[in-house]
Amino acid sequence: MNIFFTPDISGKLYTLEESESKHCVKVLRKSTGDQLVLVDGKGGWYEASITDPNPKRCAVEVIREIQHFEKRDYSLHLAVAPTKNIDRFEWMIEKATEIGVDEITPLLCEHSERKQVNNERLQKVLISAMKQSLKAYLPRLNNLTNFETFLSNNIEEHKFIAHCDEGFKKHLFTQIKPRERVLVLVGPEGDFSPSEIVRARKLGFTEVSLGNSRLRTETAGVVVCEVVNLVNEG
Repeated sequence: MNIFFTPDISGKLYTLEESESKHCVKVLRKSTGDQLVLVDGKGGWYEASITDPNPKRCAVEVIREIQHFEKRDYSLHLAVAPTKNIDRFEWMIEKATEIGVDEITPLLCEHSERKQVNNERLQKVLISAMKQSLKAYLPRLNNLTNFETFLSNNIEEHKFIAHCDEGFKKHLFTQIKPRERVLVLVGPEGDFSPSEIVRARKLGFTEVSLGNSRLRTETAGVVVCEVVNLVNEG
C-alpha cells in the first residue's frame, strides 16, 4: 500500500506536490488508474486514483474518504529530553509514532546535553513513520521547551514523571486507566535533577517507574508509548 501525505487536501481532485509526484511516478512507476492512499495528518484517509501521472504534478481523484480514521479514545503527550546523539532521538520519535503518540515536546532540562533540535527534520521523521504505520493522525511536535516553563504552563490532569532516583515508585502501568489523556515526562541521559523531580511533584506529577532495568532515554520513551497503548488496548 502506497501512502502519501497531503495536509492541504480538499475536495475530490488533488495534485501531489513535486517530491511526492516524483516518488509516485518515477520511483514507484505508478500510472493512470493506479490507486493510492492519501492522509492529511488530521484523521483524514483518502483512497484515490491517478488521473494524470505527471512526475512534477501528479493528479489524483478521490474515490473514497474516511474521516477520523482509527481515532483513539485516549491520548498520550510525551515530553522527553532529546539525546546527545540526535539519531537516537529520531529513532525514538519514529517508534513512538508507529506505536501511538499524540503529542511530543522536546524538553530542555538541567542535565540536558543537547540544547537544540531541528524541528523541520524531526517533522519529516514523524511524517515518514505515520505513513509507514498506516496512520492518518500526525503527532503534534512542539518546540524545544525549558523544563520549568513546561511545568508552569501544563494543565493536564493525569501527569507523570518517570525517573531513576531512589525511592519506591509504582510502575506506570498500574497508575493509568483506559480512555485518559496522559502526560509523561522522560528525562535526559543524566536523568532529571533532584530539584526538577521535587518541582514536578509539587505541581501534581506522580512519580513512576518503568521497570527494574535502567533504560536509555530513547528506550524509556518507547516503553512509555507501549505501556499507555497496552493499557488501552488490553
